[in-house]
Amino acid sequence: MCFSASASFSAGIVLVVIGTVTLRKVRHPSQILFASIPLIFGIQQIAEGALWLTLPKPEYLTIQKLATYIFLFFAQVVWPIWVPIAILKLENSESKRRIQSVLVGAGLIVGIYLGACLFNYDVQAKVIGHHISYVQDYPHLLRYYGIILYAMATIIPTFFSSIKSMWMLGVSVLISYIVTAVFYEHYVLSVWCFFASIISLSIYAITVEVSKPQQRNI
Repeated sequence: MCFSASASFSAGIVLVVIGTVTLRKVRHPSQILFASIPLIFGIQQIAEGALWLTLPKPEYLTIQKLATYIFLFFAQVVWPIWVPIAILKLENSESKRRIQSVLVGAGLIVGIYLGACLFNYDVQAKVIGHHISYVQDYPHLLRYYGIILYAMATIIPTFFSSIKSMWMLGVSVLISYIVTAVFYEHYVLSVWCFFASIISLSIYAITVEVSKPQQRNI
């Protein structure tokens, strides 16, 4: 999170609790991936909390590196793959499933690419003011293609879902990304992941909706 260790840990603990409660609402295996989103966001926020505590202390360099890679792995590899697959598994409409499958493909491409970059190029986290900035020495040539594919995987699937409330999740995440990009240009990963994790609390309401008998994916 972009402000402090206590804020990151607090958000992480709340999200883990919400994620656990959400998973208890699951009535079909197809709902598990989607219902797990708050829980995973919670783990990600806790990792950044550890980063806040260790960055000022060079003697904890190993923990700093581990926390950095955990956070970036979730942000850049897990989410573009996990989100479209989770939404696809909730879909009953065959025509929308075809569209969702294409978006899963986009997520796989960008997730694998960013994963390769994460483990082959230098990355580091720095505290600048009241924010954590993730410095990544990735190729600039493919940067904008990666942004487009990432958006296709994490935002667009919500607008092609037959679940009534899913589009509101997409709008919220999109707005949070725009606000973060405009006002926190150099801290997009940290700030946007925090906003997205808070927005993911709506996952609980959506899970309750899809758990109703008429919504259940058989």
